[in-house]
Amino acid sequence: MEHTNNSRRDFFKKATLGGVGLAMGMNASSYARIIGANDRVRVGIVGFSDRFRSSLLPSFMDHAKGMNFEIVAVSDIWSRRRDEAEAHLKEKGWLPKKFFKARNNDELYEKKMTDAVIISTADFQHALHLADAVRVGQDVYVEKPFAESMEDARTALKAVEETGKIVQVGSQRRSAPNYHAANQFIKDGKFGDISMVEMTWNVNQPGRWRRPKLVAEIRREDVDWDRYIIGNRPKEDWDPRKYLEYRLFYPYSSGIPGQWMSHQIDTVHWFSGYDHPRSVAANGGVYVWKDGRTNADTFTAVFDYGPDDDKNKGFQVVYHSRMHNGAGGTKEYYYSNGGMLNLDTNKITPEGGLSQKLADEMGMKANLLPEMNLSDVLKVETSANTGADPMTSLHMRNWMECVRSRKEPNAPAKAGYNHSVANIMATMAMHSGKRVTFDAKKQDIAMG
Repeated sequence: MEHTNNSRRDFFKKATLGGVGLAMGMNASSYARIIGANDRVRVGIVGFSDRFRSSLLPSFMDHAKGMNFEIVAVSDIWSRRRDEAEAHLKEKGWLPKKFFKARNNDELYEKKMTDAVIISTADFQHALHLADAVRVGQDVYVEKPFAESMEDARTALKAVEETGKIVQVGSQRRSAPNYHAANQFIKDGKFGDISMVEMTWNVNQPGRWRRPKLVAEIRREDVDWDRYIIGNRPKEDWDPRKYLEYRLFYPYSSGIPGQWMSHQIDTVHWFSGYDHPRSVAANGGVYVWKDGRTNADTFTAVFDYGPDDDKNKGFQVVYHSRMHNGAGGTKEYYYSNGGMLNLDTNKITPEGGLSQKLADEMGMKANLLPEMNLSDVLKVETSANTGADPMTSLHMRNWMECVRSRKEPNAPAKAGYNHSVANIMATMAMHSGKRVTFDAKKQDIAMG
């Protein structure tokens, strides 16, 4: 069963013609290097989450028939989710003749029936699930955040580099035409040096990341809780909230940094070429939604970016997010001395640039950017609401193409590692109340 929505098809066509990495120049020989041109790529679901059901699966099915990919299995430690995956695929007409329901990833991989997996598990599990998958020969699409601790981030990146498997991190802005146009404008030197970035992600959603109905319904005997707690997380007694509402509780999730900031700070790395901040200061707290959560409902971080050997060069990023008032929405503003790049309107303008009058006063030349749209590409929404969307669909297609071609996808593991460094630095800065820096040689975080 394929989607036939004309607007979605038009978007894919425009994006492909726009040259954002969807048309990979693939031919029969490039397909044959890893999987035969007529061979079906068998994909397993690792974690049948709300995100997978509402966005990743529809995005996958947008291209599954044309790319010859098929969902053949699900692995989930909650029996209800395994049954829901099978029922949902059947309802949509996507259930294959043979479908395997694995109680855990070991059982899935022992079956040797998948070539690739899509990982959509709890935030703190992504990195270690990724490392396990590539080590048993799987190509992977893994949701962000890439990792929630530096130890896990290093483990996952090392596994990917050692195995050479194709990994796409769910930073879908990297497959959106407007972001590609912005990146190219900056890389071509037309924007000038980035001098500051302002980012927001604001909603008013008391139910965001809450699952009260499921918390009341879930039964301990239906979940492999011991497998849920992996890596360096605390060994705790069964807690349905930390299983179903993990985004509210550290260290199962960093909350706002891992869920939302990871998308936006990734574009900073992409556009600027810097892998990580030099330093971060942050603050936040639970000011409104006092429902037992430990992760902040209000968060602000200030990042310093630039070359480590020259503290006078670089720029500042100010990021703030709140979950109790949606004013301002989701915004990404890049500034240079000549104006600004607005990824909400997809426009480059001379707003705030150095005018002729101000330049004349100091014997300087005016510096004003032209007013233009980002290659007149179709606007991609940056709403905080989840759901099937063109950006995610393009990102999924890019991964599928790269599984075939063995080329590097738009959001490789290193990009995910880098956004995790920034996320973890910001989280540690908020929790400690101290300024946090990054030691590039040790690939670790330091206080002060």
